[in-house]
This record gives sequence, C-alpha cells and structure tokens, in this order.
Amino acid sequence: MCIAGLALAFFGIKNLKHIPRKLFPWVILASCLGNFIPMFLFPLAQQQVNSSLAGILDSLVPIFILLFGFLFFGTKSSLKQVSGAVIGFLGAAILMGDDGGGGTSNLFYSLLIVLATAFYGINGLIVGNFLSGIPSFKLSSSVFTIWLGPSLIILGLSGFFSEFHGTQEQWVGLGYVSILGLVGTALAMALFYKLIQSTSPIFASTVTYLMPLVAMGWGFLDGEKFSLMHALGCFLILLGIYLIQGKPEVSTEMKEQCTSL
Repeated sequence: MCIAGLALAFFGIKNLKHIPRKLFPWVILASCLGNFIPMFLFPLAQQQVNSSLAGILDSLVPIFILLFGFLFFGTKSSLKQVSGAVIGFLGAAILMGDDGGGGTSNLFYSLLIVLATAFYGINGLIVGNFLSGIPSFKLSSSVFTIWLGPSLIILGLSGFFSEFHGTQEQWVGLGYVSILGLVGTALAMALFYKLIQSTSPIFASTVTYLMPLVAMGWGFLDGEKFSLMHALGCFLILLGIYLIQGKPEVSTEMKEQCTSL
C-alpha cells in the first residue's frame, strides 16, 4: 500500500481536487473496503491458508455483488441467480472444511478471505453505482494517496524501519513487494475500476473465473496439496458464478436515488 501510494501520490494529490466533495465519502468507503482492509486480511489469512485455497475463495466476489446488490442497491435477482449464490456458498463451505490433505482447515483464517471478498463486492457496487463518472486513473491514484498516510503509520509501527538493514535478502524481498504494490495492486486496481465503469460490477467480477486456475497453478509449482474436495469446491463456486452472470435489473427508485446522490 505504501509503495503504490508513493508511486501515485504525485498524480493523486492533483486528482483529489477534481473529485466532487459529495462523492468523497463514497471514495473513502470504497477504498477502505476494496483496498486498505483486504491488504491486511489476505496476508494474515495466508499464514494458515495456502494460496490455492485463497485464490479459489477469492472468486466469491460475484456472489457477494449479487447478494449486496439485492440487499442494498435494489438489484433484482432471478431464481437462477439465487440458486447460483447458494451453490457458490456451498462450494466455499466445502473448501473451508478441508485443508487439502483430508484434515480440517483453519476456519477462522478461511473466513478472513471470505470477509475480504465480501468487501471487494461492496467496493465494486459503490464504484459502479456512485463513482462511475470519475476516470479510473484519477480514482485509483486518489484512493492510494488517501491511504498512504495510514499505511506509513502502520508500517512504522510494524518495526520495518528499525529492522531493515539493507541486506541482500531484504532488498530482494522489498523488490518483490514493490512488484506486488505497483503491478498487483496499483495497476490492477486501475484496470478493475475501468472495467467496472465500462460495463457493470457483476460483469467486471467475471475475472474471478481465472483466479482459481491461476492460484492452483502457482500452488502446484509451490508444492501445495490439492485434494478432490478442493476440486469439488472450486467447481461449485465456478458453477455458481456462471449461474449468476445475468444482467442485473436495478429498480427505478434506486436509479433515481443514485442520480440525485
């Protein structure tokens, strides 16, 4: 978060001036739920959850978009979509109950990933409904600039500055973190915002079709175990996502509220 913020702060400080004041609360809320909090939840969870399982659970985002869209944004859901959500959550339950080797997984750490994907879903809905008029680069640069200060404070409290002595191993590690911050965080978020604004939150979330495949591939290369129960859970989640990929209908009342806001 610090690296992404430092890289974009030059643009973000200028772009913040062009964001309407009435939209600032939505920008702060969306960035907190879609960027700031998940950046802590995922590393914490993956102390006990392997990357394959984390990547598969991350594909729950479209299901949460459907759920929260119905609950808070007036999105009408068909029986097919509701069935997809139920099937997807069933797949997640199977994944959280198995560690890949026949044992019981750490439910608490798995739930941290599920919580992060729920936050991603709310973030996508906020961007699609309230922030679609802000260009994606202006929005993403503003987001990371806003959270640069809190991120630096937390980084300082973590002991990073006192423990970083510039050894070769530390520089290599910092290099990989920099790649993650610039490519996997800043650039990826700008592209995701652009996709949401050009289409819809639920369509943009179809990128999660690829997450399990990529996660399983990296997990396999890293020697992680992948059980038949993982395969079943992954299949059910992808089936659920497939079923909910219908164009959502937003009520006239909600459209008027969004326009007035």
